[in-house]
Amino acid sequence: MDIKTFQKAILQGIPAELPAKKAYDPNINHAPIRKKILTTAERKLALKNALRYFPQHQHATLAPEFLEELDTYGRIYMYRFRPDYAIHARHIDDFPHKSKQAAAIMLMIMNNLDYAVAQHPHELITYGGNGAVFQNWAQYLLTMQYLATMTDEQTLAMYSGHPMGLYPSHKDAPRVVVTNGMVIPNYSKPDDWERMNAMGVSQYGQMTAGSYMYIGPQGIVHGTTITVMNAARKVVKGNEDPFAGKLFVTAGLGGMSGAQPKAGNIAGVVSVTAEVNPKATHTRHSQGWVDEVIEDIDALVERVRAAKAAKEVVSIAYQGNVVEVWEAFDKADIYIDLGSDQTSLHNPWSGGYYPVGLSYEESNEMIANEPPTSLRNSKSKCKHLCADMQRLSTSTPPKVLTSSTMAMLSFWKQDAPAQM
Repeated sequence: MDIKTFQKAILQGIPAELPAKKAYDPNINHAPIRKKILTTAERKLALKNALRYFPQHQHATLAPEFLEELDTYGRIYMYRFRPDYAIHARHIDDFPHKSKQAAAIMLMIMNNLDYAVAQHPHELITYGGNGAVFQNWAQYLLTMQYLATMTDEQTLAMYSGHPMGLYPSHKDAPRVVVTNGMVIPNYSKPDDWERMNAMGVSQYGQMTAGSYMYIGPQGIVHGTTITVMNAARKVVKGNEDPFAGKLFVTAGLGGMSGAQPKAGNIAGVVSVTAEVNPKATHTRHSQGWVDEVIEDIDALVERVRAAKAAKEVVSIAYQGNVVEVWEAFDKADIYIDLGSDQTSLHNPWSGGYYPVGLSYEESNEMIANEPPTSLRNSKSKCKHLCADMQRLSTSTPPKVLTSSTMAMLSFWKQDAPAQM
């Protein structure tokens, strides 16, 4: 698509004529199907909230389509309105604009939704399983149109992906004011979030997804590296090298988690990062965040044994569940110096933790169709993992567990045993 066609598409916002429906692309890393949580009245409200972006004469066409999306995926994403142009961080002058600051924000939004960056690009989710830039594609189109036409004396107000409108301001005021997920404590339980998101009234914007500032795993490489290095120094014996030949075992290669193997390489250790989602593993390996991918647990044991003996600096992705890694290494008497975990603890039962013994696809199907069973299985996975970590962390010398893992241990102790 040439630059003029691209700029015209941005300026038109939501097209006056309905674009053709778009096929669901199985090659894209899609968000898990969310559980069906709405009452009949709430489903109607969700549909009304979606249709408000469109003129009355289009409702007969869009209403059944949006309802099908809601019933199939648990959300209304408006796939039909996904733009035809490639979404990536273009040169700032490629964006139609009257305000250079607004053009910079358009660039940031497209970076967040770039296929090479976003975790679930077709669902407008950048990272963390549910860290959304927008709730649907109509919001994206409207926001880009607002940004393309606003001046340096206007401010765009955003709430949970919804553009509230342009307001008079001045050149020293913010061009955009953004807030996401503003709810009161009495309505902030996980199911409340699910319900409000499904109705289209609130979204979880993470820290840098809904504020358009995501910069990928490199954003936490520095902090993760310092954590790994300082943790390794805590378990060093005498005058030995605190890093050479040390083993760092962790989980998660989606979103920000790709920083972990890179941090392991910088620190100079052997690292193993387990990941259940094959597409996430492939993405991080193809982008150079992790050196090797191993799918067989026995092959992983032998590879790690050799790497430790040779004191290699290597990062290995294990395609599978991290519970399998901890238990296999325990059985093979492979000493784990550092243990960690970087998965979506804020969203543990809907894609944050996957039960051991089930494939990624089987787990996602259970999340969508058997939420109570999925909850029990995911908590059982946490129980297994925490038990392994606790048992191995009491060995001599003690292992060091990073703060994310300790948070999960605390979370499991408070919540899981009573509901197993």
